[in-house]
Amino acid sequence: MRRSHQVILITTVFVMAVTAVIVAADSANTPADNTAIATAKPTLTVNVTTPQLIVLPMTISANGNISAWQEASIGNETDGLRLAQVEVNVGDIVQRGQVLASFAAETVKAELAQSQAAVAEAEAVLSEAAADVKRTIELQAGGALSAQQIQQYSTTEKTALARLKSAQANLDTQQLRLKQTQVLAPDNGIISARTATVGAVLPVGQELFRLILGSRLEWRAEVSAQDLTKLHPGQVVQVTPVGGKTITGSLRMVAPVVDTQTRNALVYVDLPVDNTTRAGTFARGQFELGSTEVITLPQSAVQLRDGFSYVMRVSADSRIIQTKVSTGWRTDNLIEIVSGIELSDQVVTTGGSFLGDGDLVRIIGNLPPAKSSATPAASATQLDEVM
Repeated sequence: MRRSHQVILITTVFVMAVTAVIVAADSANTPADNTAIATAKPTLTVNVTTPQLIVLPMTISANGNISAWQEASIGNETDGLRLAQVEVNVGDIVQRGQVLASFAAETVKAELAQSQAAVAEAEAVLSEAAADVKRTIELQAGGALSAQQIQQYSTTEKTALARLKSAQANLDTQQLRLKQTQVLAPDNGIISARTATVGAVLPVGQELFRLILGSRLEWRAEVSAQDLTKLHPGQVVQVTPVGGKTITGSLRMVAPVVDTQTRNALVYVDLPVDNTTRAGTFARGQFELGSTEVITLPQSAVQLRDGFSYVMRVSADSRIIQTKVSTGWRTDNLIEIVSGIELSDQVVTTGGSFLGDGDLVRIIGNLPPAKSSATPAASATQLDEVM
């Protein structure tokens, strides 16, 4: 019995000792667990930057077609004559007065000779009538002729003079017709169209050629009405035809009317003479408005949410402050911040789309402000601000 009591006593003591060890271990672990729970973990590791002030070239972008500044229609002025020769073709550069085409002139030359003979005959008749009048004046004093006879000689002279003038007018007409058998260039330029065909007998007024006067082209661009007040004659415009090189032009005129359907107006830009540019080509262009100093951020720092632009500012305690901003102009890598932040703010550069207001972040680097790649040749583009 005594041995049995000793075994029970020993077992009880052992169980109490084990229990005490477990309780002590739990007590030792409890503060560490509470500390781990109390310490929050960062949502994301981020790089930050600060806004930068830069001088940005300001432009307005537009699209349009390259057209002839003025195109002349060169038509047929003869009637019923055969086109004998065509001297030029589309694309040829011509000078003022150059022969473009010729009509067969045999008929006109024959009629011209007939008119010349008629003039000579009228001149002879007039000369004889004038001599008769002179003799009547000499005989009038002696009373050899009656007043009626003297009046007849005078009338004959006037009739001969009128016939001479008529013959001379007909001669001038035939000379003009002979001149019109040669089609001449009205000005320097380039032939843009040709319908003249050798052997054709054409009516008066039939178009033979079209000529771009002075080989001068212009770019006609459509610009929204809200941007028209920023444009004025003389501004530099960079025009880039599809598949071609950029051309520097000059704004000549802004149309006085705005289209009621599109709310756009045509703007006319003079282009330098360039044999590689073709009328009818589509082109994009940028109107240079000067430059201005703006606050910018990398484009990756701006998030678009629910139709508004936001940046993720980092507070002093490394918490995210989702901030709504207004944006303006942009280059390839920078975007203008019109309002919403200060130059001293720290802004998350990448990964902002994974963050929300109040998130805790760990900053691993403060990146230097991004540099603008904007130049007068590669200028900025305006964003449509969402209000």
